[in-house]
Amino acid sequence: MANSYVSLVVHVVFSTEGRVPLITADHRESLYEYMGGIVRKERGSLLEIGGMPDHVHLLARLRASLSLSEMVKQIKGGSSRWVNQSPSNVHYFGWQNGYGAFSVSESQVEVVRRYIQNQEKHHARRSFRSEMLTLLRKHRIEFEEKYVFD
Repeated sequence: MANSYVSLVVHVVFSTEGRVPLITADHRESLYEYMGGIVRKERGSLLEIGGMPDHVHLLARLRASLSLSEMVKQIKGGSSRWVNQSPSNVHYFGWQNGYGAFSVSESQVEVVRRYIQNQEKHHARRSFRSEMLTLLRKHRIEFEEKYVFD
């Protein structure tokens, strides 16, 4: 083949350090916008972002030449630095060490987008812990539950 054709869409999930509810309504939108800017700077596109005070979900299209782990590192590092340097920030802000990332086929992009948009409704019935374990099982990722959460 003369060219490379790649479609990489991922659903990425990670929580605040210790799952402390630090993503407040006051700065949620600006944090999400900042995170989207990081994705765009890395030449990806943010399709959807949402979450709860203790975690975030991103649906993103990534370029093939940047690894997923590098993209997540840029998003988490850049956004936590930005929050901590904000004059209005009164608490230390950090993300957990790990993350979950799940491939999304083009036919499921809208399904995942709606899932992310409905986080508040979804979490009225289910905890983050339950949600994450369900995602891992659904995507057939092998894990030991005692090591999933810090």
